[in-house]
This record gives sequence, C-alpha cells and structure tokens, in this order.
Amino acid sequence: MIDPRLQALRVLRDHGTVTAAAAALHLTPSTVSQQLRGLARELDVELLEQVGRRVQLTPAGQALLRHADLLAAQVESARAELAEHRAGIAGILRISAMPTALAALVAPAAARLRDANPGLAVELIEDESAHCFETLLTGDSDIAIVLPAPGGPAPDDPRFEQRPLLAEPLDLLVPAGHSLAERGGVALAEAAAEPWITGRARITHHLVVSAACAAAGFAPRIAGQAVDFPGVAAMVAHGFGVSLVPRLAVLPPDAAVIRVPLRDDPAPVRRHLSAVRRGGAEHPVIEAGLAVIREVCRERTGITVLGD
Repeated sequence: MIDPRLQALRVLRDHGTVTAAAAALHLTPSTVSQQLRGLARELDVELLEQVGRRVQLTPAGQALLRHADLLAAQVESARAELAEHRAGIAGILRISAMPTALAALVAPAAARLRDANPGLAVELIEDESAHCFETLLTGDSDIAIVLPAPGGPAPDDPRFEQRPLLAEPLDLLVPAGHSLAERGGVALAEAAAEPWITGRARITHHLVVSAACAAAGFAPRIAGQAVDFPGVAAMVAHGFGVSLVPRLAVLPPDAAVIRVPLRDDPAPVRRHLSAVRRGGAEHPVIEAGLAVIREVCRERTGITVLGD
C-alpha cells in the first residue's frame, strides 16, 4: 500500500474537490485535508491551488503524482508476485461493470469462478463506466468491465491496464407494427427522421446513440431519455420514438418492441474493455477473473471477442 496521502492526492486529481475525493475514499473531508496539508508540509512544496470552488494540482503536485502512479503500479506488481507463492485461488475478488455487461457476462462468470474456488469470495458492483474506473483507483474493485467514453482514462493512462474485450453490435429498436419492424436489416440513416429515445446525458447510452447517429450522417431529435433499457423499451413500445440497444441488453419480454439489425458498413458497435490497476493483471486471482470473463464472452453468440 502506498502512503495514503499519495492515494488521496491521486483521487483528488479526478474529483477536483476535497469533499468528493473524501467520499470516494470513504473518509471525512477533514481527514483528507489534513493528509494533504501534512504531505505538502513534509515535502515543503505547494501541491494544490484553489480555483473557484475546486482545487487543482500545482506543477509540483503534478510531478509528485507521476511518481505516485509509478509507486502504485509497483505495489500492485509486488502483490501479484507475492500472491503466486500462496496455494490456490483464494481471498476476495471485486468486479465492477456497467449494467448490461454485469447481467450478461460478469455475473455468470463470477458465479463460475466462485463455484470452482471455494476459498474465493467474489463481490460485484454495477455502475456506469466512469464510476467503475473510480472504484479501481480507490481499491473498491479489482477488475472493471467498461466502455471507453470521452473524458475517460486514455489507453496509456499510467494508473490502469486496459485491454479490448469484445465488440457488441447495436440494433435499432422500434415499436411493433413500425414500418421498419419487418425488415431483415436497415441502414441507420433510414431512421434519421424518427424521434429518438436515449439515455440521460450522464449515461453512456446517450453517447453511444449520439456517436452512431453522427457516423450515419445525422443528429438525433431526442424525444425521451431513460436511465435503463427497460425504460427505453417502454418509451419505444408506446410510440415515443426509436432507439439503439446493444445486443447484450435484456429487454422486458412483454415489451411490444422489435430489434432490427443494422446493415451499415461498418455497423455501429459498442467496444468493451477490461481494466485493472496497472501492475495487477498478473495477480493470480485477478488473472483468473479476467480469464473466466473472457471464457463467458466466447460462449455468447452475436458478439465478437477481441484480443484473443
């Protein structure tokens, strides 16, 4: 474990306020403030500066963070090497994932891993991709299954190891009886004039729909927003608009909606990544978790496993 004061600084970088960083670390704001003041005093440099209601790192703070990220990766690597000297797959593995991946892939993979290793406890967290990265950073999860999104960690982010996992096609979702419902496949641009249902702006689905429509040459006219796919399906079923749904999404069986495959070239897909803290991928428990998730992905039809 690196100095908790360095960890507080690493988390503060993303959150911008002591209060938000403290919440992510399960600490009080006064504790985090004391940690950061003590660290600055010990190093005899200013690490933070106030900008409005937020704080940002000084050049010295940025320099310290580069070293902190290297130290954190080295700690993870050491843990992985030491774990190889233990017998069997045991302990606790925490996996975070966005909702569709958790339901379709992670939950069955976690159950398979748990059942095969009686000494292992597996804990699952469902959240949006940005928060899954946060749980990795704070140590609340060990593996995250996420979607890349604007503002998220870059592929070479020194805090994480990110690897391609799968490509998941998107289908056009229309109400039963819609003029496109009986087609064996459509181009996305054929739905350009339709009203559209998306996720809320904070939900990854909003970005997915916007990006796919832009690639097809139009901006969707948003008529409704939801926080989950049952909500999207309900709005579509009752004629409020059309939407895109990923192939892995589970919809209510009684929803009067039709999935229509898209025939664009290239067809829009969601690309999932697996992510772990840098240095931790070779930990035997994490390695086993990643392997069984990939195994379950290979068993699913309609998706393409990446990186094999």
